[in-house]
Amino acid sequence: MVIGVWLLQINTTSFTQSCLNCFWVSLFIWEKLFLSSVSALWKNKTKAKMSSPSKRQGMDLMKLMMSDYKVEMVNDGMQEFYVEFNGPKDSPYQGGVWRVRVELPDAYPYKSPSIGFVNKIYHPNVDEMSGSVCLDVINQTWSPMFDLVNVFEVFLPQLLLYPNPSDPLNGEAAALMMRDRNAYEQRVKEYCEKYAKPEDIGAKPEEKSSDEELSDDEYASEDEQVAGKADP
Repeated sequence: MVIGVWLLQINTTSFTQSCLNCFWVSLFIWEKLFLSSVSALWKNKTKAKMSSPSKRQGMDLMKLMMSDYKVEMVNDGMQEFYVEFNGPKDSPYQGGVWRVRVELPDAYPYKSPSIGFVNKIYHPNVDEMSGSVCLDVINQTWSPMFDLVNVFEVFLPQLLLYPNPSDPLNGEAAALMMRDRNAYEQRVKEYCEKYAKPEDIGAKPEEKSSDEELSDDEYASEDEQVAGKADP
């Protein structure tokens, strides 16, 4: 009898322990399933948010325009346009103005934009004839995290400030830069003066206001009167 009670207690304890083990295992499995479901839902939501290239194109283009860049659209689409780009300060390109052609692929921002200078620029990493740009961050290491403002506020200014003559598209500019930096910078300034003025990109010269024109006419009239007076 004592042995039977003892065996019953052992069986009861084993059964209880077994139930507890099953409970904890089940709880662990359900927790994993819940977390995986939440993770999958979040990924799908994020992917859906980022999976609309046309929406992202419009947002990035609007952001570029709001950053005070002059943008000229080609046709009625958002995938091809021109941007007015000024040379960075404290560089031989300062004062130059370029018309940059931008083409956004269908897969943008997952695929990088195509960038090219329309008017000529003297630079080791820019093809003088086609205006195409050799820049790793655009051609090879592009990320969907980047946008058009990054291109014009960071990538292109950095390209002009820090040319890479070891990977040239313009061999003559690269050779001159490595041989004689001062002569290279002088050639850059000559190109800016010859090809990178506002009128070279089709920009209209600033018109004088009516007040300024009136003042100029008054000064001219006064000069004529003074010149017309004979000496006594």
